[in-house]
Amino acid sequence: MNLLHLKYAVEVEKTASITKAAENLYMGQPSLSRAIRELEDSLGIQIFKRTPKGIFPTPKGEEFLGYAKKILSQVDAVEKLYLGKKAQKQKFAISVPRASYISCAFTSFIKKLDRAECEDVFYRETNSMRTINNIINSDYNLGILRYRASYERYFNEFLASKGLETELIYEFESVLIMSRNSPLAKKKHITLDDLKPLTEIAHSDPYVPSLPMSTVQKEEIGDEVANRIFIFERGSQMDLLSSMPNTFMWTSPVPKRLLELHGLIEKRCSGAERKYKDVLIRHSEYMFTDIDKMFLDELEQAKKDIG
Repeated sequence: MNLLHLKYAVEVEKTASITKAAENLYMGQPSLSRAIRELEDSLGIQIFKRTPKGIFPTPKGEEFLGYAKKILSQVDAVEKLYLGKKAQKQKFAISVPRASYISCAFTSFIKKLDRAECEDVFYRETNSMRTINNIINSDYNLGILRYRASYERYFNEFLASKGLETELIYEFESVLIMSRNSPLAKKKHITLDDLKPLTEIAHSDPYVPSLPMSTVQKEEIGDEVANRIFIFERGSQMDLLSSMPNTFMWTSPVPKRLLELHGLIEKRCSGAERKYKDVLIRHSEYMFTDIDKMFLDELEQAKKDIG
């Protein structure tokens, strides 16, 4: 087994195809197939399971690939350290929930970032499951999870089992945001009954480790309203809320600048207090870069701007 074998296996997992992986590696398919078989023989395990839909890792294969990616990442770090200034450019990659204060922090971060020091920037808004997978698969260095405080035990146990460290970023009670022209805009005390005639803007992909999706959806999405619009992209939610007065959305507190920009207001709802946590995750062996720290500083400032 050598580094090339590790690269071959990782590329096969990435493409789920021997043919495509061989093309990406600029080698013949028979040679790649032979190399994978030799690797499996030398380890005494089956790394990949071949199916009509493609090639996928076995449980033992997933374990091996996790180690392989860490080794390749460490080799890459060593090469960047000693192969000249150009190779020392850093990569910033983070997966986050669809949160306005985080988006504002990212915008400020990009404005201040010296691109001569950072070669690639990856910023992905997604749910907790994909954020965790992005970190485990070594595609992203950092992630921010959002979960209800009552689910903390499930997340802590799962993250610890994967060797991931956590750090609390923000703890809050969810609020309502809606158009300033909403029929509830001037109402001082809003209740769940007040929401029933309106349409909720919601995300349809909640996730909690060890809990069935149906259970999580029932608790997260609830049944207080009959009409919902499910979205996956944060920009769309702002447009919908500002242009449709009869809509609302549960979210974390939003910076005043964004509320004013989109003609929105923020409200509390009696009897519907939902406590959430935003938690930073990373591999236990991963060390923050200067660029990571710069983003985290902007995140702290964005929290202050919420007020």
